[in-house]
This record gives sequence, C-alpha cells and structure tokens, in this order.
Amino acid sequence: MLLAIDIGNTHTVIGVYAGESLTAMWRIATSRTATADELRVTLSSLFSLGDLGFEAVRAGAVASVVPSLTRAWVEAVERVTGSVPLVCSAATAGGLFDADYPRPTEIGADRVADGVAARYGAPVVVVDFGTATNIEVIDREGRFRGGVIAPGVQTSANALFSHGARLPVIDLVVPPAVIGTPTVEAIQSGIMYGEADRVDGLVRRIFAQLGYEAPVIATGGLAPVVAPHSATITEVNPELTLEGLRLIAEAAA
Repeated sequence: MLLAIDIGNTHTVIGVYAGESLTAMWRIATSRTATADELRVTLSSLFSLGDLGFEAVRAGAVASVVPSLTRAWVEAVERVTGSVPLVCSAATAGGLFDADYPRPTEIGADRVADGVAARYGAPVVVVDFGTATNIEVIDREGRFRGGVIAPGVQTSANALFSHGARLPVIDLVVPPAVIGTPTVEAIQSGIMYGEADRVDGLVRRIFAQLGYEAPVIATGGLAPVVAPHSATITEVNPELTLEGLRLIAEAAA
C-alpha cells in the first residue's frame, strides 16, 4: 500500500492506496509547528478510524508547499513505512511531467502532481481550489504550459473580513440568489459566484490563447461547491493531486 500526502497551506490531504484504488482519504488542518512525532500520532489516529494498519503500508509520497513541514512529514512517513518517501517535484516526476516552462524547479509540488494526473487526458485544464486558486494547463501534446495563480476563496474572504470592520465572518456557501438581501448573502454572492465567474473568465482566456478548448477538471476542498456554478468546469475530482502522487511514486519504484 502507498501513503500519499498533499501538504497545503491550509489543509493537508492524506490518502492510502492499494494498487490503483484509493481505500481511504482524510483532510486535516495544516499545523505549521507539528513535529514528526505529532504527525505520526495523527496518522495513527486516522488509520485507527479507517480500520487500517501501518504494517500494510510499504511506500510513501509527499507533495508539500510548506517547506517548514516537509522534513517533519518525511520523517513521520519514514517511521510508518520503513522507507524514505518520494518528495514530489518536477525533477522527481521525471518523464511523467513534460513542462514547456523556463524554470521547472519553480513549479509547486501540488501543481506538478495535478499536471501528472491530468496529462493522460490531454489537453486538459485543472482548477485547484486551495489557499490559492491554481489553474494548470496541459496542451494537446501533454506538456505543462503553465497557468494562473490567484488568491483562493478563503484567502479572499479573509482579506475582506480583515479590512471591513463591520462585515460579518460567513460560511463559504453559495447563497440562493445573486442579489443578496441580508448582508451575509450579499457577501456570499460576491465571493462564491464571483469565484465561479473569475474561473470561467480565466479559462476562456486560456482557450483563446491555446486556440482550442479542453475539458476542465476541478479539484481541491471547495471544488464541489464552486463547480456547479461554473460554465466551463466539466468534472470534479477531489482525488486528483493524490492520484498524481500515486503515479509518480509508482514510476519511481
């Protein structure tokens, strides 16, 4: 079995694969001060909840955009699996990640994993709703062409609340109508419908630059919430980044 971990700025997603099958997946808050011992305890608790045992896990793969946590997670996974996990990057992805990009080392691990998982359906555009909203572009030849990085939904909301003294903190849900009558629904409309329309506008600009359209896959925690209100997103796959990690780990084995 493979333990795949996607460490984001806000959330960390953990998956356990038996071959190609994802047998368990958890999303937890990212703690930037966590030690390897604390992370191992977290893994132990999650495995117990999933009625899984560490003894079946033989390999690990980590994608991290939080450098201060990478070493701690690598140590925790090594103690669980008995082997040093693969750390995802453009280099460790090897031939699975063909990038038409001036400096591939600058590409974040999450973007690499998304690109690897998506390129088998090239051309394709990936929209990853996380702390940042990342849009990745894989062209007809299966090459990573780059993309767009914008503030994520929660990041934008936090900025609004921190600068608007009288604005209430809200749940990030789609309101029943675009024109909000209570203030809360007006804010929800601006943030949630605004995110869907921003993504659509950017994707259309990407299509125009490519000269052709492509399927658009949404992933990330808020993908199921935003995607139904987008005119360009064609599929939601919450497991996409973990799937990319699995493919990279298998190729490197």
